Amino acid sequence: MCEKKKFTMIDENFICEVCGNEVIKLNYTARDHCNHCLCSKHLDINPGDRQSLCKGILEPVSIEKGNKDKYKIVYKCKTCEMIKRNVMADDDNFEKMLEIMKNNSI
Repeated sequence: MCEKKKFTMIDENFICEVCGNEVIKLNYTARDHCNHCLCSKHLDINPGDRQSLCKGILEPVSIEKGNKDKYKIVYKCKTCEMIKRNVMADDDNFEKMLEIMKNNSI
């Protein structure tokens, strides 16, 4: 029997370790990346579980079009090289998104 991935809702303010900006929680879903530089941190195995031992920086390397006109950020961990995807937030830096799309490095 296949077990479903678990999702733990963690939506909190944080300071981005890459650009130093304060990132404000979303209040409609879990915030997991900086809305300024779009970087994230490799904290989870399943969303919100904080069980990853890696703790590397997740660098945005590509943008993909997802369902319902939503876009996904494709990350590559700078430490373990794992690829992860996450839906973009409404307040994400659009210019940074365009830069990533132009420089697609996967």
